[in-house]
Amino acid sequence: MLLSRLLICLLVVLPSLLSPQARAAAPETPTRSMLERSRAAMRSDPEQGRKLAEQALADLDQAGAAADPDALVLAHWLLCDYHAERDRAAAEVHLGQARALLPRAPRLRASLLGCEGDLRELAGDSVQAMALYEQSVAVAEQMHEDEQRADGLYRRGYLRGVRGEFANGLFDLRLANQLYERLGMPQQALTSLNAIAILYNRMGDHAQARYYFEAALKAQQAAGLRREQAVTQHNLGRALENLKDWDAAQHAFEAVLALSREIGYPRGEAYALRGLASVRNARGDAAGALGLLDQASELHHRTPDERLRAQILLQRGIAMRLLRRPAEALSALGEAQKVFSSADSRAELATTYGELATALSDQGDWRGAFEQQQKYKAVSDELLHRQLDQRFATLKVEFDSAAKDKENQLLMREKAATERALDQERRAGALRAVVIALAALLVVVMGVLVWRHRRTSHRMQDLAMTDELTHLPNRRHVLGRLQGLLAQAQPCALLIVDLDFFKMINDAHGHLVGDDILRAIATVLRDSGRAPVELGRLGGEEFIVVLPEVDLDTAIAAAERLRLKVAELDVSRWLPDRNITISIGITLAESGDTVSSVLRRADEALYEAKRGGRNRCVARIGAMGLPPARGAAAAEAPAPTVPAGSVTS
Repeated sequence: MLLSRLLICLLVVLPSLLSPQARAAAPETPTRSMLERSRAAMRSDPEQGRKLAEQALADLDQAGAAADPDALVLAHWLLCDYHAERDRAAAEVHLGQARALLPRAPRLRASLLGCEGDLRELAGDSVQAMALYEQSVAVAEQMHEDEQRADGLYRRGYLRGVRGEFANGLFDLRLANQLYERLGMPQQALTSLNAIAILYNRMGDHAQARYYFEAALKAQQAAGLRREQAVTQHNLGRALENLKDWDAAQHAFEAVLALSREIGYPRGEAYALRGLASVRNARGDAAGALGLLDQASELHHRTPDERLRAQILLQRGIAMRLLRRPAEALSALGEAQKVFSSADSRAELATTYGELATALSDQGDWRGAFEQQQKYKAVSDELLHRQLDQRFATLKVEFDSAAKDKENQLLMREKAATERALDQERRAGALRAVVIALAALLVVVMGVLVWRHRRTSHRMQDLAMTDELTHLPNRRHVLGRLQGLLAQAQPCALLIVDLDFFKMINDAHGHLVGDDILRAIATVLRDSGRAPVELGRLGGEEFIVVLPEVDLDTAIAAAERLRLKVAELDVSRWLPDRNITISIGITLAESGDTVSSVLRRADEALYEAKRGGRNRCVARIGAMGLPPARGAAAAEAPAPTVPAGSVTS
């Protein structure tokens, strides 16, 4: 993924450095025009872009003291970015020369900090890279440079996603996207959306990531951005790899390989060969995978990228294990593990531990295999918990933002009503001495206004607690009631209901049909849950049901009745070729529980139901373990964990 990170940075940052605001600071010159052509060429023909940047730098050096310092920094920055993927020493030289010019061109300091962070990230030092990105954002904010601030937020958000800080990464990337849209920079806004898709891929939502990548690829093909096409095609291949759609993944990586060779882009070739080797390993062709990895390793010597080296080593270790050469597999996997640990790349680290455990067991080292398996489980569990925790954190950020917007709207309306009332009072004071009757009439009018204001306030309060689409209570209302039950230590059960394959329904039949189906399920919920049952819409295709004063068997029975009622719904007018089903996660509130802990437990049960085949009810309680699933596939075994040797992103 570092390939996509670096190439996306090029698309994001270079237009910022050569933006309309930057051009407005100095008159257009032949050198600046050449730099703009260089920036454009970097996205389609990197070698031509390098030649133009070097020519511009030579012209500026000839001008001596009269040279434009901003243009000098831009030229060095372009060449630093070009060499970062090919020759780290040359990139460091250009970065140092650009830094030396900062006293004469301080406006670009935040961008150079970001460039330095890119080089540290390439070297596998994510801690130092994150510190530089933090500094870049702070400097841009201090200097009121919105474009450079958006660039810094983009970099920081991407690296946070690599390190598993999904909610914070998503927050940074969305803020960067908003800044780009506000500044009228649609290509950069599209790039930030691509980064959000990469984050979704890391969180495990590979299907949604695939959707975004395919949409971006069409836009880039239409614009003729061949280098960005290679990046997005590679990202699409990684999503397909995670989905284990090997035919489609092979097609994507082959397209990356052809395009990278066409534009003379060795890093793209190396990443494409690694992807094709992963497909070969998955199909059991380890010998073929080794041949591709040898080519990728040769290209890596011209592409200084530690995580790329580690990914090649990981696939080499898998191939050696498949060929029953455990000693060589352990050597390659051990080197990969060191790099992934240093870069804090948790998903790839978990995969490497799993492969090490398998290779050690093939060698008969059962103790060593057990230790590596324990590490694999620890990192995998940590990733799963992070994904669950960050999913709730993300929902909280979205919910809090929406609630704040509604609160601000209410305050603005109250302020407007108060200002109108004060204006009426001033007019009444001026006219009171002249026309008493008019003053009395004004009092009546004020009374009407106050009455209408109070009625509006009550109406707004109702709207704030009701879901607009289904007219069920919303998340805030139901969770508030759940909080009250927990505070009173009242026993209750919590059900999270999720509509199966809802995205496929939306994609195939449109969002209007999806909305109708959500309303139909809301009707089933409303008819099934009478007081004191609390129910509402949690968000998207998820609903929530709170059952006070029930035990686990009663809650499971209620969930099963609800599942069957939904399955019996007549949806032929919307979906003539299928029925709809739901999956339900169930838990009981226990002593010491909070809203977050109860929700998390129910959500884990829901995930278990999804992994077990959907259309089922699964319960999870804290101290007593996990009861058996109930539903359409209750007799099946629990869903297996990710097998050792699979490739995650």
